[in-house]
Amino acid sequence: MENLNYKMGWLLVFFDLPTTTPEDRKNYTEFRKKLLDDGYQMIQFSVYARSCVTHERVETHTRRIRQMIPPDGNVSCLFVTNIQWGNMYVFHGPSVDKITPTMPEQLLFW
Repeated sequence: MENLNYKMGWLLVFFDLPTTTPEDRKNYTEFRKKLLDDGYQMIQFSVYARSCVTHERVETHTRRIRQMIPPDGNVSCLFVTNIQWGNMYVFHGPSVDKITPTMPEQLLFW
């Protein structure tokens, strides 16, 4: 059996969207709401992550992202394995914490 830590992982979405006009702000809000509705978690402002158990799920979610991008939006997606995610360091001021990834509820059944 293959190690699932190398197959499953996290799809990270990074975005810069204009917010200068009321329409831009509406587009930004709709994009962010769609990410949350699709199971993404906010990591930082304009950085969201979603777990994916197979590469097919990554492809599905990147297709959805492509369809959601507002005009003049700049969106990047990056897939990292569960092992890579677990090796993340988080800096809070001068301190450094090694974090343990939090799994969404649907993965707790695996």
